[in-house]
Amino acid sequence: MPDDTGGLFDSSIQENQAKTYDVIIVGAGAAGIGVAIALADAGVENFLIVDRDTVGSSFSSWPDETRFITPSFPSNSIGMLDLNSIAVGVSPGYSMKIEHPTGAEFAQHLQDLARYFKLPIQENTDIKVIEKQQDLFYLTTDEGVLTSTNVIWAAGEYQYPNMDVFLGSELCRHTATVGNYASLEGDDFLIIGGYESGIDAAYHLSKLNKKVSVFDMNNPWDSTTSDPSVSLSVFSFERMRSPNFHKKTELFPGTQVNSVTLDNGVYELETEDGRRFHSEVQPLLAGGFSGSHNFVSHLFEQREDSFPLLSECDESTVVPGMYLCGPSVRHDGHVFCFIYKYRQRFGIVANAIARSLGIETDEFVKNYRSWGMYLDDLSCCGQECLTC
Repeated sequence: MPDDTGGLFDSSIQENQAKTYDVIIVGAGAAGIGVAIALADAGVENFLIVDRDTVGSSFSSWPDETRFITPSFPSNSIGMLDLNSIAVGVSPGYSMKIEHPTGAEFAQHLQDLARYFKLPIQENTDIKVIEKQQDLFYLTTDEGVLTSTNVIWAAGEYQYPNMDVFLGSELCRHTATVGNYASLEGDDFLIIGGYESGIDAAYHLSKLNKKVSVFDMNNPWDSTTSDPSVSLSVFSFERMRSPNFHKKTELFPGTQVNSVTLDNGVYELETEDGRRFHSEVQPLLAGGFSGSHNFVSHLFEQREDSFPLLSECDESTVVPGMYLCGPSVRHDGHVFCFIYKYRQRFGIVANAIARSLGIETDEFVKNYRSWGMYLDDLSCCGQECLTC
């Protein structure tokens, strides 16, 4: 099956069904490609990456104008990884010469890495069911069943926008479905959600001289924490200082949206305190995503926050051999939702699987630790960075 990545990821489905893998990785995004490279570095050879679309497709679906909030900066020469790197010694900033890449540009970067490392990938294959019987996992697809001793779920979350937020939220349009902000018609936009996606939408729309109102139940643009999982990025703060943003955007912090209704072509947004806002333009919902981990919830115990409960090596506590990589990884109060956070756990998973296969990993662990890609001491996380 030829594809838009040059036909390099067209593994035979029949051939793959005929063998049992040591590892199957579900998802060919940043987490899937990154942990696959880590597996190869650890000496694991018999693995397969499966994706329901193509390599990096979730990044390709970003709005055209949206860019990475984390900057790429080539610093490998001093032993520090580019913030957007997913592999030891790799720098998107060096190869692409772009500080804040678009989603499409980063998708191309992932495809280039897959080619360079000759990763075995089966695209356009949707995993319908994952079951474990005795010591093997059975992954059912439309074309048949794949078998493996271990499974790494790295399917991400951007493909699953959260639309069940409040009464009438289905009337809104999720920012993840916007192909291009310049193509949106209308002049008066209501945006629900003031974190990165909401501010990104407000910035691009205000740049187009559109009137924008942003509602958030919290106040992420005035947060006192240094945790980027809660507060806005410096990149967003910088863009919020642009003249048009101040002129065209009004922020409503601490404002809970109760409902959105549509009557005679006019959308009405009602807040918890009874205020009403109207627009003929479909409201934009920047309410986050329903992580893909929900599709494999039967293979994990659940934390109180509904995320999977993980062992110290990011393995299921109830189904041995089932691992999690990517933005859904949680440990205690630590949220690994950005690439430069969850990449630090690739080596943990790769090491656990390699050792279970009898592979010596001392040099692998030493190398990954030296690059800041092997975070096994979580006591250092969560500390505020303050100046005096």
